[in-house]
Amino acid sequence: MDELELEFVLHPQLEADTWVVGDFPLCRLLLMKDANYPWFVLVPRRAGVTEIYHLDPKDRTQLIEESSALSETLADLFIARKMNVAALGNMVPQLHLHHVVRYEDDVAWPGPIWGVAEAKAYSDEQLNTIFRKLEVLLEGELDFTLVESE
Repeated sequence: MDELELEFVLHPQLEADTWVVGDFPLCRLLLMKDANYPWFVLVPRRAGVTEIYHLDPKDRTQLIEESSALSETLADLFIARKMNVAALGNMVPQLHLHHVVRYEDDVAWPGPIWGVAEAKAYSDEQLNTIFRKLEVLLEGELDFTLVESE
C-alpha cells in the first residue's frame, strides 16, 4: 500500500449515500442507496484527488480499465439499454465516477438522473441478489475483492 492510499478517506457524502461493495486495485466500488437505477460509483483510493488528470498516468490507465470492466459487467448483469458513466464532482469534490444502468422505461429516461426522482430503498433481498451476482461476475476481474457484509 502506498502513502496516498494510506491517506485515502471516503468523502462523508459518498459514505452516507452508498454501500461499499468491494475494491479493485485502484478504486473502491460503491452502490448508491437508490433502487430507481442500478447505480454504482468508482472512487480511486488516492487522497486529495479531485480530477482525473490529478492521477498519475499509471493510475489514469488503471481507472479506465476498472471503469470499462465494471461497465461491461453491469451492462451484462442488468441487461442495460445504455451505460451512463460520468465524473461530475459538483457536490462531492473527491474524484468519483458514476456508472448508471439506464433503461428506456426508467423514471428519468432519456434525461439525466439527478434530481428527477426521490431515492427508492432497496429491499434486503434485492441487495443480497446484487452482491451475490457481482461477486460471481467480478471474481477474477482485475483482482476485484468483495467486501464482506456485516
